[in-house]
Amino acid sequence: MTKNNLIKLSFMNVLLLSLIFVPAAAQNSEEKEQTPITLTIEKAVDYANKNSRSLKVAKIDLEMSERASKYAWNVFWPTVTVSGTASRANDYIPGTGDILKNAMGGVPIPDDYDSEKERWTGVGNLGVSLNLSLALIQNIRSTHASFEAGKITWQQALKENELNVRKLFYALLLQQENLKVKETTLENARQRARQSETNYKNGMIPELSMLQAQVTYENQRPEIDKARQDLAQSLDNFAFLLGMPVGTKIELVGKISPTFVELDADKIFNEYGMNNLDVQNIKKQIEICKMKLSAVDLKSFTPALSLGWNYQPLLMTAGEWNDSDARYDNGNLSLTLAWTISDMLPFSANRQTAKDLKDTIRSLEVKMTTLIQNNELTVKKSVDSLSQAKKAIESNQRNIKLAQRSYDMTAVAYRNGTKELLDLRDAENSLNQAKLGALNEQYNYLSYLLDLEYTLNTKLTGETK
Repeated sequence: MTKNNLIKLSFMNVLLLSLIFVPAAAQNSEEKEQTPITLTIEKAVDYANKNSRSLKVAKIDLEMSERASKYAWNVFWPTVTVSGTASRANDYIPGTGDILKNAMGGVPIPDDYDSEKERWTGVGNLGVSLNLSLALIQNIRSTHASFEAGKITWQQALKENELNVRKLFYALLLQQENLKVKETTLENARQRARQSETNYKNGMIPELSMLQAQVTYENQRPEIDKARQDLAQSLDNFAFLLGMPVGTKIELVGKISPTFVELDADKIFNEYGMNNLDVQNIKKQIEICKMKLSAVDLKSFTPALSLGWNYQPLLMTAGEWNDSDARYDNGNLSLTLAWTISDMLPFSANRQTAKDLKDTIRSLEVKMTTLIQNNELTVKKSVDSLSQAKKAIESNQRNIKLAQRSYDMTAVAYRNGTKELLDLRDAENSLNQAKLGALNEQYNYLSYLLDLEYTLNTKLTGETK
């Protein structure tokens, strides 16, 4: 075999291997990209807490508030300024020494002797100032309280995010279970259509019965396809809500299985009612407004102390800066006690601000009272809804057993030819309605319980009456 033939053969082998392995590698890569992420409800909540875009914005706001609180003391840090000025006179001005020499000894004043240097004057300045007022203390306290309010808002954002994720997770599980019921119904319809075709060929049923079974099966297929598409879109939206990249495929692992609790509405509200984050936030806002009002009053009715010190070396002659005889310090130390009397006038801007703060406090107090009463009503409704949902779940469980037994007996009778297809479909619809009803009530129970726990800001699982 020649060298050229060996080269051709070698090239063909490489090409053949590439055709075999490259598509396989690409397929493996594609399969890897399409592998869904498995999520339990706890993993979903944890992922959302770390990656939710809305939480990231809330976190930035909290960091800004924390930074303001951490450095609120800087109002007591003096203001330090440094400046330097060099100026040139348009006309030559004789120095003090030249004037004295001329007056006492008759020495003539030079017209242009080093006149350019004599025209320049240098001034330096180092200043330190500090303004002190009793209102500053209240402003610092207000800043710290604002940070505490920011932490409440952050906790509220976390709790709300967790509530939304958990409810959506259970809603998607419900949607999946609904799809499974429909798929089971479709599979039953397919088997009946196939069995009816066999029975028709064997002369056991008329052609009309076979066609009815096939039509029933074909009518259900588009509905199932639509339900699958809706579920896929819901999962995509849920992944986006968690903060995952668009197109990420997820697979939910869990079940709708509520833990029943017996609750007394009055008892749990009296015990946990004030834990509500909205109530805590309003209480903190009232506290902040009171601090601001105190600061405004202190600014109106107490004087402020201003401290100042500056060092100002001044060079007036042609001497050098390091020559103490050629410069002097024009600086000073000052203590000023000032009181803005006009701020005490009822129509002044300062007192109008105080009135606005008082009205804001009154408004917040009314809002808090209304919110507490509304929460109490919400708790009562939630407890009643939980009780009703529990009874509905128990009733549906009994109904499922009866519907299942009815469907099994009807299916046997249909196969024996003693029941019509319509009877079997009615029995199957009754069974499906019972199953879906139980799932819906289970989801409702979980949803009511999550809303109640969010309102009271506490876990209620395991609470007893």
